[in-house]
Amino acid sequence: MSTNEQVLIIGGGVAGLSLALRLADAVPVCMLAKGPLTEGSSLYAQGGVAAVLGDQDSVESHVTDTLVAGAGLCDPEAVRFTVEHSRGAIQWLIDQGVAFTRLTEPGGNGPFDDYHLTREGGHAQRRIIHSADSTGRAITTTLEDKVRRHPNITLHDYHIAIDLITTARLGHGPDRCVGAYALDRRSGRVQVFRGRAVVLATGGIGKVYLYTSNPDVATGDGIAMAWRAGCRVGNMEFIQFHPTCLFHPKAKTFLISEALRGEGGLLRLPSGERFMQAYDERLELAPRDVVARAIDSEMKRLGLGCVYLDISHLSADFIHEHFPSIAARCLELGIDITREPIPVVPAAHYLCGGVVTDLGGRTDLPGLYAVGEAAYTGLHGANRLASNSLLECLVMAQAAATDILAGPARQAVAVVIPPWDESQVTDSDEEVVVAHNWDELRRAMWDYVGIVRTDKRLARALRRVQLLAREIDEYYANFRVSNDLIELRNLVLIGELIVRSAQQRRESRGLHYSLDCPRLEETQPPRPTLLSPPRAD
Repeated sequence: MSTNEQVLIIGGGVAGLSLALRLADAVPVCMLAKGPLTEGSSLYAQGGVAAVLGDQDSVESHVTDTLVAGAGLCDPEAVRFTVEHSRGAIQWLIDQGVAFTRLTEPGGNGPFDDYHLTREGGHAQRRIIHSADSTGRAITTTLEDKVRRHPNITLHDYHIAIDLITTARLGHGPDRCVGAYALDRRSGRVQVFRGRAVVLATGGIGKVYLYTSNPDVATGDGIAMAWRAGCRVGNMEFIQFHPTCLFHPKAKTFLISEALRGEGGLLRLPSGERFMQAYDERLELAPRDVVARAIDSEMKRLGLGCVYLDISHLSADFIHEHFPSIAARCLELGIDITREPIPVVPAAHYLCGGVVTDLGGRTDLPGLYAVGEAAYTGLHGANRLASNSLLECLVMAQAAATDILAGPARQAVAVVIPPWDESQVTDSDEEVVVAHNWDELRRAMWDYVGIVRTDKRLARALRRVQLLAREIDEYYANFRVSNDLIELRNLVLIGELIVRSAQQRRESRGLHYSLDCPRLEETQPPRPTLLSPPRAD
């Protein structure tokens, strides 16, 4: 079958895997992953998936909790659409063979009554279905196995996409996305991948910050490529900093699940004193932005390197049953969480914005879709409600699959795509430039565009980011591409989009907190921040 008929999916997390499985019985699918297929934030998601499953819960309750967490910036239509499809998304996962944690005693006669549901910050009900504390791993490994065995799915791991291929850039109109250039990291060759539809399932942007819970692959590639191809982005200023990442020199980006606080974990100072009562009446169950700012404030006030999350007052059996991965990893580092508190710090965790899409996953560029963390659907608003992220991946993957399959069988324009041109570049003779600029970018973003922002800090950040962008563009124009250079080029663009978005928001709302604009703007209704790329001449 012609590659013009295949769907090209860039990314291998829950959004990409579930989309591939929903498409592959009807159309051929080609998947690109920049490392091992499932390496990404989905794999490391600990908490679970939020869904309306219990008799005491309701769509209205989940919708309300999401809208409250989103601080007035959620799109109500997107919220309701996602929540109404939550039950079906969980049933689909169970049908695929995902083993969610069950109750030791049968819970009732309903289809989900035998499953253990936990509660996380911002949720009024227990509605988080999970697989112990490794839900992301359970889902991704189950879906990966089915994807690898599906005869209509072709996998290319260790391939990093460089840029999208559009008909306008090829001199054919009207504009449409018809594929992507990607670097084979093992051979060093750049290849052309076609698609009647191209889907960005590339995840988040955590590596733009010095401290992040995200894996190394989270470099905003899809968002940067979409922007360069002419797509708008939305709400890039809203970066969720997870309050509790393990603070240990040998622990790289290890997340301490919010479910610990949901099950009774307490935040303490080194003295043992609790402090959340000074910040929010919901204490440890306050939304993540509130908890992250509280921890940041206490660390700055007292000059601390970390605070502590204590669950040692619960039984050891309960802890090992519900949090086996966290307990095991901490014990490897000499921390027995059944007897002592866990040292934690906030770290960049989740982007609430991304490439603007509709509820079919369509972007501004025909033929191009975005799903998962790379997309801005309006679900999360100014702050993401815990465990809504995996839900969005599943629901929007289904919506995108439905839209793609409803289109004509041969949507892609039959254009000649030239090979990647390396005739004007050479091998780099100073790789230190990439390493230095990478470090400078991440430190500038952490220092100036972190949990608490000011106008002066944002102005400094923009100057530094734009200077770095000019240096990186010059380097990119003269030397052969490498994985690190591609990621750095994308990250510096992501940094600029975050700063520019933050500068436009003249208020403090949700995850964006400015000392110069500490109050909510009086605009009714509040507006998302939308940026449009400059038009090509």
